[in-house]
Amino acid sequence: MSLILKLPGRRALSDFRLSKLFHQLKQQLPGLTGILTQYWHFAKLRRPLSDAETAALERLLAYGSALRPGAKQAAGEERLERDILLVVPRLGTLSPWASKATDIARQCGLQAVERIERGTAFRLEGLTPAKLKPTQRRALLSAIHDRMTETTLDSLAAAEALFHEAKPAPLSSIDVMTGGRAALEAADRGLGLALSEDEIEYLLDYFTRIRRDPTDVELMMFAQANSEHCRHKIFNADWVIDGKPRDGSLFGMIKHTHAAHPEGTLVAYSDNAAVMEGPRVDRFYPNGDGT
Repeated sequence: MSLILKLPGRRALSDFRLSKLFHQLKQQLPGLTGILTQYWHFAKLRRPLSDAETAALERLLAYGSALRPGAKQAAGEERLERDILLVVPRLGTLSPWASKATDIARQCGLQAVERIERGTAFRLEGLTPAKLKPTQRRALLSAIHDRMTETTLDSLAAAEALFHEAKPAPLSSIDVMTGGRAALEAADRGLGLALSEDEIEYLLDYFTRIRRDPTDVELMMFAQANSEHCRHKIFNADWVIDGKPRDGSLFGMIKHTHAAHPEGTLVAYSDNAAVMEGPRVDRFYPNGDGT
């Protein structure tokens, strides 16, 4: 059984960002008098850490600026553990922060650390999250997390779900031959495919013609490969405005800048990458004797 170590960090948001968030929420949450935030770190361990390893991990996670002396949430003065909302990476994913933090820990000799994740604890002064009305809770969650990439939890203990590894689900079929368009629309909602009306019509026509049901994997692959991100269906489309065709697409307008002024660019718009010319600089390098 894996061990999960919970380690508090410093506060998560600056005074500026806290002030902005407070004024954003004040109208929906009239009883709100203040907001406190704190980073919490969750380390999945292969074995218990020694005292020296624990001290090393704590030093690694003591990053960021300490609060000014005398501030209410000074480092070590208060831990946000109860009556909080904890924002963590979306369950079932591995965050970019975790990849880098785990790699740093291993480079520092902490081989017992299998993975480190980070969450942000929010405490609302003057309010208790559990007693908020549904509309107030929705407004709060919308303000403190991105529902596409993050999850909100009600306790530190619930963060252990970050490390749950679900077994692969079996392949399933969508009953289009019987359920028709309604079956595709239900799959679209259930799988989060974000299919457009014409895409649903295309899929319905295709699978009706070949007389078989699509699998959930086929629909997921179609949605990804046919997405705006991959195909630029809108960004690269022809534009007709007030009945008059336009010469360039949206993407063409962006590329026009480089076409008009290519100076200093070695590669542009090639496989999502670009290379710019740089200045000539001096650099340090070792001689044969190691100096």
